Amino acid sequence: MPLIEISDLDDPRLHVYRNLKKTNLTRWSSQFIAEGKKLTIQLLQSDFDVASVLTSEKHVDLLRPHLRDDVPAFVVPHQLAQMLVGQTFHAGMLGCGIRKVPPSFDDLMKIERRHLFVVCCGVENPENIGGIIRVAAGFGATAILLGTGSSDPFGRRALRVSMGNSLRIPIIEAGTKLRTMLKTLQTQHNVELVATVLDSDAQHLRGSATDGHAALLLGNEDSGLAAEWLETCDRRVTIPMHFGTDSLNVSVAAGIFLHHYAE
Repeated sequence: MPLIEISDLDDPRLHVYRNLKKTNLTRWSSQFIAEGKKLTIQLLQSDFDVASVLTSEKHVDLLRPHLRDDVPAFVVPHQLAQMLVGQTFHAGMLGCGIRKVPPSFDDLMKIERRHLFVVCCGVENPENIGGIIRVAAGFGATAILLGTGSSDPFGRRALRVSMGNSLRIPIIEAGTKLRTMLKTLQTQHNVELVATVLDSDAQHLRGSATDGHAALLLGNEDSGLAAEWLETCDRRVTIPMHFGTDSLNVSVAAGIFLHHYAE
């Protein structure tokens, strides 16, 4: 599809890109926004459907080799682009992707391997979500499940911190269905539910078994895993702390747990 030049900021085709700094209108829609040259190009190279991409005339030559026949590419004057998005348009490009229907457990478990799921139970900070997605993809996790209260994995900050890995690893926004989904993994697919906790009485990570399928449950940044999730799990595992350190950032802890279970 050829480049489409637009000089009218009221053009309805630009609505999804309007005032990005002040809004996150895609949270409960079918769409999401990829911000920056690298992420926009990664989006175009992914298997996601793409509604459109936007760039200023300064970056057309960089975008041109990655254009897809099925994706409208809008070009606006640089100054107007800054007015449109409500901030300095240093990112240079934006892309509007379409969220996918996640794969079923049956489809995921057909692949013959030791499966490892990452489960976020109320991880609220988008940078933490992005970091967790990045390490989960890096250590080859099967999928990520997100419960109620977890930040949008396709929010602009989460997507940026994930380094585009939100586009590569299956993400299932379970919401209020998380308990039922975990029960399905546990009873129908023989997946052990492992609570990651701060508790000296829990099993130390270094000595915990890693054979068999597992789902690692990560809790809220402040309060950890609620009692309902602890009661659901088969066992509890902890990372021993030293020098009076009370805890680790949840995305850092996720990387340590995943390194152990992915070995």
